[in-house]
Amino acid sequence: MATYNTSEFRKGLKVQLDGEPYLMIECNFVKPGKGQALYKCKLKNLIRQTVIDRTYKSGDSIEAADVEEIDAQYLYRQGDTFVFMDNNTYEQYELAKDQVDDAWKYLKEGMVCSMVLFNGNPISVTPPNHVVLKVDYCEPGAKGNTATNVTKPCTVETGAEILVPAFINIGDLIKV
Repeated sequence: MATYNTSEFRKGLKVQLDGEPYLMIECNFVKPGKGQALYKCKLKNLIRQTVIDRTYKSGDSIEAADVEEIDAQYLYRQGDTFVFMDNNTYEQYELAKDQVDDAWKYLKEGMVCSMVLFNGNPISVTPPNHVVLKVDYCEPGAKGNTATNVTKPCTVETGAEILVPAFINIGDLIKV
């Protein structure tokens, strides 16, 4: 498997530590007055979403992670399981609700999302930046109450509750 030398360390690098994938979110070169040069790095675990600090001596190397990003279409939800399909190979992947995080609030059937695979297994999914959703329920807005930015809670077709402007009504399409 490929390895990265400290001279190749940079933000966004995907590496493998203790058999788990990590994303390098920060890496600084430190040259102390006395001694060997160091690289202080912050690494985010792509499975558990935890951040760790590691220090590497100049010349050290770490293993590259077998991580790939694919476009996957959201097919359906079955209980707490979300089913996606790879657009290229038509292979189906099942993700648990904790792997999807808060993205489930914005998933519509047929939507194309970005999925991260580690050793061929899905570990996370990211919906598109903007999603158009239909308002299922919201309280009627009070007429004339527009002196300031007035928002009200509403429920969209995916079940998510979000705040919307007072003029939004049931059945409207909103871009989230």
